[in-house]
Formats: sequence, C-alpha cells, structure tokens
Amino acid sequence: MTARIPCTIVTGFLGAGKTTLIRHLLENAGGRRLAVIVNEFGDVGIDAEILRGCGIPACDEADIVELANGCLCCTVADDFVPAVDALLARTPPPDHILIETSGLALPKPLVQAFHWPAIRNRVTVDGVVAVVDGAALAEGRVAADLAALAAQRAADQALDHDDPVEEVFDDQLACADLVVLTKSDLLDEAGLARARAAVERALPRAVGTVTSAGGRIDPAVLLGLGLGTEDDIANRPTRHDAEEGHDHDDFDSIVLDLPELAAPADLAARIATLCARPDVLRAKGFAAIAGKPMRLLVQAVGPRVSHHFDRAWGEAEARRGRLVVIGLKGFDQVAAAQALAG
Repeated sequence: MTARIPCTIVTGFLGAGKTTLIRHLLENAGGRRLAVIVNEFGDVGIDAEILRGCGIPACDEADIVELANGCLCCTVADDFVPAVDALLARTPPPDHILIETSGLALPKPLVQAFHWPAIRNRVTVDGVVAVVDGAALAEGRVAADLAALAAQRAADQALDHDDPVEEVFDDQLACADLVVLTKSDLLDEAGLARARAAVERALPRAVGTVTSAGGRIDPAVLLGLGLGTEDDIANRPTRHDAEEGHDHDDFDSIVLDLPELAAPADLAARIATLCARPDVLRAKGFAAIAGKPMRLLVQAVGPRVSHHFDRAWGEAEARRGRLVVIGLKGFDQVAAAQALAG
C-alpha cells in the first residue's frame, strides 16, 4: 500500500495567527513539498489570497486550495474530499498537506472525516495544532473585550447565555496535539505565565505548548508528528459530542471594498474604531496605498491592529483592497461599514 500523505490541521480562534504560521512553514519548507487547504468563513477568501501569490519559491498557487462559505466537516463529500483528490493528483503529489480551518470551526468533526472511505487509505492526520493568542489570554480573554460581549449576551434573554466564542476555543484545545502560543514578543514574563496558565486550565489532558512570535517556529516542531489523530478521536471529548451536528449561526461576516488610501495609519485607526464595537470579533484583509508598489496586509482583533507590506502588486492586478469583518450573529453591518468609512 502506498504510504498515506500526512496532514496537519491548524486550528485556532480568529486573529490567533494561523495564516502567519502557515506562511512561515511555507517559507521554511526545507525541500518538503507542502500544500495548503484554506477553509474560509465569509464570501471572500482573504486567507487564501494572503498565501496565494506570496512570492515564496516553494509555494505554487496550484498547491493552495480555497474552500469558502462552508465548514469542512459539514461539507466533506462536496468540498473536502475533492480538494484532497485534486492535491493528490498533482505530479509529484505533496509530501505534506496543511489544513487551515476557519476560526469558527470545531476541529474534531474534521478529524473524524479522515475515516471517510474515499480518503482514509490515502491521508492521515499527522497532528492537530491549536494556535492561541497569547496576548489576549494574558489579558484574560480569548477575544477582544470579551467582558462586553458576555454582558451584551446576558442582557438579551432571547440568547443562550453560553458564550459561543469560549465554546469554540474550548473545543479547539480539546482536540489539540500541540498548542502554539503566539505573540510571545508582546508579553513580559508575568504575561506569558498568565497565558500559559489559561491554556493549561482549558486543556483536558497533557498537551505540549510552545511559544511563537510572528509565526516563527521550527517546522520540525509542528510537522512529522506521525500521530494518526483520527485513530485517537475517542480520547478527545468535547462539549459538542452529544450533538448530531453543529452550525455557525452565532456568527456573521461581511466583505467591504477599500479604495486606494493615502496612508496606512488612517486605515488602522478606522479599523480600530470598527473592531472596538462589542459585536465585532475580527477584521482582516489588504489595501492599496497611494504611491506604494506593495500590498498592505491588515489584521485586527479588538483595538489591536497590525499591518505590513507583504508583497508587490502584480502588473495585471487591480489595486483595490478588501476587508472581511466577522461579528456575532446579527451585528450591525451598516454601522460597521460606516465606522470603516470614517
């Protein structure tokens, strides 16, 4: 039997740093042929766009498969299996497949999907890597201004009082084989200790935790674990195990077009205002800056906004920006657009 291709599932909450981590792995593949399946939440594949055309020599655009508007574990037959088929049909096939889940995804059902007859003899789960935001955890939250979110939900008697953000976070850690604590460069020793303690409290069993800044971590730490996680799924209990299925009705997303802008600072200020809204969880995308040949990549969680020029615009590429905004179900999308427009 031909050896099964190892797959690493990279899960993690919104803004934790999954895409940055995967880009670092692509840049430091060490001769290993890596392919990526990106599962997006929203109408536009921002994460796939960030990776595609990134200029990394080892990163062929055909090795990045984007699955938008769907949870992988809910669309196994329609989306996930064909994506795996397409990658394995490449000549030569990839040595390793990275699967970046949506920030809203529950990883356990995806791991279970590796038992599907169409793929179970061809791929295996090398390991599940949970990426968590160390800076947020050090401040006692897994999302921007979690206290305001909880207060808002508690005030609305029509809503379930269990915070869906925390449920997603707990289930991602429950399925992890390794936890990557990101943004360690923003933490002092006490903050790092608080973040580690928060992870340890959430973990249902002993799991290794490593730190990372800017997505930089030795690929040997993450790839080649050889765990076959799909065969150990019974030892990863989550709060959703009793459910027939799950949905993502607790979240909505919109995509906003951005005109060419004069300066990055103005955009960052507007995005910070947008993400300060208690019903907005996350924003990410890219923009064109007048007079600059490079594309500006922007990521934001709460008031924390980061941006940098990631690559040159292509000669035939339209210099237009796009920003995906993810919020709680029913969040005021008009107000969000107005906040961005200034």
